[in-house]
Amino acid sequence: MTVVALLCAFAVPGQTLASSLFVVKGGGWGNGVGMSQWGAEGYALHGWSYRRILSHYYPHTTIANVAQQPVRVLVAESKPTVTIASGSPYLLVDATGRKVHVPAKLLPLTPRLLLGKKPLVPPVAVDPGVQPLSVDGVAYRGALTVLRTGGTLSVVNTVPLERYLRGVVPSEMPGRWNTQAYEAQAVAARSYALADLNPSAAFDLYADNRSQMYGGIPAEQPMTDAAVEATHGEALLYDGRVITAYYDSNSGGRTAPVQDVFAGMQPVPYLVSVSDPYDSLSPNHRWQAVFAADSLSRRFGMTVTDVRVTHDDVGVAQSVVLLGPHVKKTLTAAEFAQALSLRSVFFSVSVASLGVTAYRPLRLAGFLRGLSGVVLQEERNGVWRQVRDVHTQPNGRFRLVLKKPASAYRLAIANVAGPPLALG
Repeated sequence: MTVVALLCAFAVPGQTLASSLFVVKGGGWGNGVGMSQWGAEGYALHGWSYRRILSHYYPHTTIANVAQQPVRVLVAESKPTVTIASGSPYLLVDATGRKVHVPAKLLPLTPRLLLGKKPLVPPVAVDPGVQPLSVDGVAYRGALTVLRTGGTLSVVNTVPLERYLRGVVPSEMPGRWNTQAYEAQAVAARSYALADLNPSAAFDLYADNRSQMYGGIPAEQPMTDAAVEATHGEALLYDGRVITAYYDSNSGGRTAPVQDVFAGMQPVPYLVSVSDPYDSLSPNHRWQAVFAADSLSRRFGMTVTDVRVTHDDVGVAQSVVLLGPHVKKTLTAAEFAQALSLRSVFFSVSVASLGVTAYRPLRLAGFLRGLSGVVLQEERNGVWRQVRDVHTQPNGRFRLVLKKPASAYRLAIANVAGPPLALG
């Protein structure tokens, strides 16, 4: 069952020169599903083991050792050129079986894949010698495969799973964190990678947040290497199968059920909403973004006078309705968040709206929702100053009568001011 935020479109008969300010209040950074990394660090600081942390964020799962296998990671995508290099000789093998031994040097490749007078036929396997290979200056363990698609080149790194994780854990978590948090991350990342293997595709995983952040050899750190080794081969299982162990930076205080965040996903007992009290360590535990009405209007291609948000039972935004004069637009929460570069889909929308209803005497009217401590400011001779506190009726509306009109007015809260309502 959903809970609909009590939102009413602001409308005052005869109002002109309306000026609105929308305040988006949110929590967390990321999808909010599965393990919260800042929450895991908080639990670790309170003495929890990595196993206890994982059982909290992924209930009804078990930890078991699984067979090792390589993973294929897309480390360069649709590029006009790529440069392969190594500190020792290495080998190229193209799709026809042609072999080319390359000395230790930089090897720039274009989509023509011309090496000497004869082009290589993609895909081209690149096997390392005694030193690692690099792509555009970033070194990776394992082998590479150069693919050609649509006149561009992509590169896939095939690497043993445990070596891959050495480039993931420090890329996903900050330095100097607790060992138990790193070990929880290692098991979650290992599980996510194994669940995402796709033998029928050209690669299994992206090297960015479309899958997991993977920085190759430059990312590796002794503490995170140790965490990978300490949990060697361990993965999260449910009903005998490795789970897709979603995780993110922080949840804002409570994680989200998977079906409420990812469209089309069915509920599963290990990706449910759980409390996340220690994610308050994160600087993004609570956040706020402010938008003037004209800014929202430009972004969404319509005149926006109000925003209505539907939430699930744990506070995840589900849908957003933009209201304007004689028009409305419905978006998913994810679409709204993406358009405004919000950090998560745990958000609500508050509004402060101001307009003129009469000039002699000057009468202002407005509407507040979800805000307190709002003040009216006026501009005289280029200087803004506070006029009075704004107090509303139970329905959120207010009316003000001003005897000595200024050149402009605006609503403000804390250090944030709304767009000016010019009278001249």
